[in-house]
Amino acid sequence: MQPEDVQIPEDALSESFLAATGPGGQNVNKVATAVQLRVHVFKLGLHPHVYQRLKAIAGSRMTAAGELLITARRFRTQDANRQDARARLAQMIADAHIVQAKRKATLPSRAAKAQRLDTKKQRSAVKQGRGRVTDF
Repeated sequence: MQPEDVQIPEDALSESFLAATGPGGQNVNKVATAVQLRVHVFKLGLHPHVYQRLKAIAGSRMTAAGELLITARRFRTQDANRQDARARLAQMIADAHIVQAKRKATLPSRAAKAQRLDTKKQRSAVKQGRGRVTDF
């Protein structure tokens, strides 16, 4: 699933604006350009497995009440930060839809074990030859 394929209902989102830090000159002190996007995850209607993966991806950004908090303050304008927050949310949801392949446990073959032991014997012989030299 691609981030542009993700459909996010507007009633699941709430935005608040706060003063940002960083570039912007004196505009930073006057205008609240940073966006804090709150997403009510249960209103997204995600499959339980997708919800669990989203919870793992979100980490500490997910609250106990099931809200996902995304703060965007990279840009100097509210609109750019709003789009950035929504794009990051869409990317997180798209990543949560990806199911990782299960790792299949394998064992080394008999030939691989024998080759490893032969290599160890050769290395041991090299190291044995580095001992003290005795005069006869």
